[in-house]
Amino acid sequence: MPSTLTESTDPYCLRPGEATELLHGHQWRRFVALGDSVVEGMCEPTPGYPDVQWVDRVAAELTAVRPELAYRNLGRRGLRAHQVRATQLAPALAFAPDLALVVCGGNDAFHPAYDAEAVDAELTAMIIALRDVGADVITVGMFDVSHSPAVPEHLRPGLGERMRRLSAHTATLAERLRTIHVHLTDHPLTADPTLYSTDGRHGSARSDAIATAQTLRTLSRRLSSPR
Repeated sequence: MPSTLTESTDPYCLRPGEATELLHGHQWRRFVALGDSVVEGMCEPTPGYPDVQWVDRVAAELTAVRPELAYRNLGRRGLRAHQVRATQLAPALAFAPDLALVVCGGNDAFHPAYDAEAVDAELTAMIIALRDVGADVITVGMFDVSHSPAVPEHLRPGLGERMRRLSAHTATLAERLRTIHVHLTDHPLTADPTLYSTDGRHGSARSDAIATAQTLRTLSRRLSSPR
């Protein structure tokens, strides 16, 4: 059943003026995003929610506080982790970011032959390279798309196990490499069908609105904590 909520009534979304409060005084000036279709933006429109994908919306909120912010989205659909590093890391470093978001591995985890350690190695290489040029790095444990109604029932257990393993491995890397980690996998709504698109691989505009709120709240905690 479709959600009857809108962003303004959804308890998991941003309240009016909240984004400005959360990001008040942030000093980031150059934001780059690396990854697959989650970063590029493939969310399915949902009545009552903005048709603006997650990373673009995060960039817009950062820009609203600091208008001179430069932003580049390098995300491309269909890429596996090694392809993200091979095609996007060099241009990301050339952009000289002070804030970077890295999301990949989902396309790897869609396959039964998912190699968690290989994906870890690709993520580690990107995070270290970005940190070495002075960027704060955002990592993400994504919503568990195995709950999408469009995923065939017989595929859900295996896909769910792999998606949760990817999330757990990413969280471990985040702790070790001190990234800004946004954990969505265990969100209270992760099993809610309204978060997922009809293609069985991506999210809805509602999930992107919720992910935006979680990302900004996580960034705010970084801003208020000692470096």
